[in-house]
Amino acid sequence: MFTTKRPLIMGVINVTPDSFSDGGLYLSTQQAIAHARNLIDEGADILDIGGESTRPGSQQVSTDEELKRIIPVLEALIATNTPISVDTSKPEVMKYAIAAGAFMINDVNALRSPGALETVAQNNHVRICLMHMQGTPQGMQINPEYNNIVSEVKDFLQQRIHAATTAGISKDRLIIDPGFGFGKTLQHNLTLLEQLDQLTTFGVPVLAGLSRKSMLGTITGNSVDRRIHESIAAALLAVVKGAKIVRVHDVKASKDALAIYNAMKDFDVS
Repeated sequence: MFTTKRPLIMGVINVTPDSFSDGGLYLSTQQAIAHARNLIDEGADILDIGGESTRPGSQQVSTDEELKRIIPVLEALIATNTPISVDTSKPEVMKYAIAAGAFMINDVNALRSPGALETVAQNNHVRICLMHMQGTPQGMQINPEYNNIVSEVKDFLQQRIHAATTAGISKDRLIIDPGFGFGKTLQHNLTLLEQLDQLTTFGVPVLAGLSRKSMLGTITGNSVDRRIHESIAAALLAVVKGAKIVRVHDVKASKDALAIYNAMKDFDVS
């Protein structure tokens, strides 16, 4: 599906009580499934299920609790034939999610947890998204510093691509994410967005997750539940800069905005 010229929309399903945007809204299995079906109806190409918040200052949950939150939702959605991504850094959760039918693992820790590389490498049908994060969610936003944000993010992602391919994960299974908001100031995030096309040189799809993030609220002054317009603008800018996947909460609005972009790209002026 990543060979398509059209950018893909990944819809977010947080089965958590404490995610920054919609924590608690879809904590029950039934609520999460209903939300997922709504995102499919709105046009999501991929669904991303998470059972542990990675917002700044969040606390880790146990493997058992994370599995309890996500596996029933994943199993219920397999029949929809919409590819399912699972947002986790725990190898045990990866293993169970893959066995339950996950199409992708979306790891904010870029397979750095012991056993994560091996778990994904052993399942050669599964995609993996490698994300950059400075520090950990618990303290990543406490004075993040870089000498050169773009070159440092590029170097990190290149290292993780090398680690993945060395472990036996073929390059065509890889996706990279610069990690907007993960150990980065507003200026860091804006610089990354403006130069996002530099990450396309690795020859793997770039995923951008900017939806409803605090950087947008800092710019506009809007609360997290009122950031749809700036989220759509950010997603569109990311696509213009080379992103092949945008991870969003507002699927229909994102799809409609990108439809205009796609129509412009497809228009034959000759």
